[in-house]
Amino acid sequence: MSSKPIDSPAKDRGTILAEERTDVAMDRTRMAAERTLMAWVRTTLSMISFGFTIFKFFQYLQQTGGVAQWRPEMPKNLGLFLVILGTGMLVLANVQHWVFLRQLKERSGKKLPVSLAMIAALFITLMGFFALANLIFKIGGF
Repeated sequence: MSSKPIDSPAKDRGTILAEERTDVAMDRTRMAAERTLMAWVRTTLSMISFGFTIFKFFQYLQQTGGVAQWRPEMPKNLGLFLVILGTGMLVLANVQHWVFLRQLKERSGKKLPVSLAMIAALFITLMGFFALANLIFKIGGF
């Protein structure tokens, strides 16, 4: 048995290497979470922008009389649905990412860097809410 106390400031080489590997593993895990959130951002941004475009394109066609009035509410409903779905999913992805980072911080006991992916996701979520306000309440210059 070792004569060193457990809380000894002197660490052997194996302990130091293990701590370094653990730190690097935490960094890889955090970066994987960032990549996952950015994948959600890309997917939901596509939904939001495609829904907004469908809505506005068919709104323009209906105003100019360039489209048959078979089901005039269908493009509007599809566009609105895509914007709501994209914005809602991005809100859920933000919450999931934030909860995961909190758990990772508790496990590691170290302060994590600012999540730039989360900042970008929050701005795009805000953009989704502005798009919804524009489509529903006709607020904005679009």
